[in-house]
Amino acid sequence: MTYFPEYLKTYPNMNTASPLHLSVNRLDRGYHPHRHDFLEFSYVVEGSGSEIINGVRHSMVPGTFTFVLPYQIHEILTAPGSTLILYNCMFSMDMLMEPGGQDGLSGLINAANPLPAYAHFIGGEQDKMCALIEDMFREYNGDDRWRKTLLQVRLKEVLVRFDRWRRKERSGEGDVQCACKSSPSVWRIIQYIHRNYQEDLTLTELASLFAMSASRISEVIKQTTGQTFVHFLHDLRLRHACSLLVSTDMRVTEIAHEVGYGSYKTFSRMFRESKGIAPKDYRKLKLQA
Repeated sequence: MTYFPEYLKTYPNMNTASPLHLSVNRLDRGYHPHRHDFLEFSYVVEGSGSEIINGVRHSMVPGTFTFVLPYQIHEILTAPGSTLILYNCMFSMDMLMEPGGQDGLSGLINAANPLPAYAHFIGGEQDKMCALIEDMFREYNGDDRWRKTLLQVRLKEVLVRFDRWRRKERSGEGDVQCACKSSPSVWRIIQYIHRNYQEDLTLTELASLFAMSASRISEVIKQTTGQTFVHFLHDLRLRHACSLLVSTDMRVTEIAHEVGYGSYKTFSRMFRESKGIAPKDYRKLKLQA
């Protein structure tokens, strides 16, 4: 049986129109094994240690950039006597998509030839990446016009630079271990669900689209996410609903249909089961905070 450690399902700004959070953290004793259903990158600026992602270990030193995919089990170990200082950025998979359903940078998570989850920047490239993330951090903590747009641009530039550099590293070092143990087809399925959860999705439809049996698709989704297909689908819909409740004045019934529920009754029941509160009360609570 697959072991799934602590499942982190929330982060600051998750239920907003710009689901991205960037912070600087100091780790004296590392961070315990965990997983989450959002994307995360980290960048080390000081200290040393190591990180284990899906059983694959790599060192962490100044210049180390790590890109963690959803549901990957990972932990950080700080070297004895050291303090790791690193940037952590958590963001939604939607941040990689382009308007109109275009792929954008989604290839970073479903490449047919999986690449290492990390890269060690050195020299001038390390200086460039550090400056770029520092600028992104200043923008994140500011309130200038077009802040959200610029943050998304910076995020994509950071990830593009990372992908280019890790490919150079790999071509120069030969075989490098990859932390992605799931098959590429799993990520194509998960990405499709992320794009189409507002529709009336079924396992039968997915089976037809991806030339796999419904039972096999159900199995790989559970293996990768730790959730059944139905639970996974409801989770995405309710997360979107929470964002709309907080950031818009749409009626609750409109939100129910917007996120993929055919009836308000079903939406209200699922929302109460998940959040322990009615949708309208959730809105009041969050707006008063």
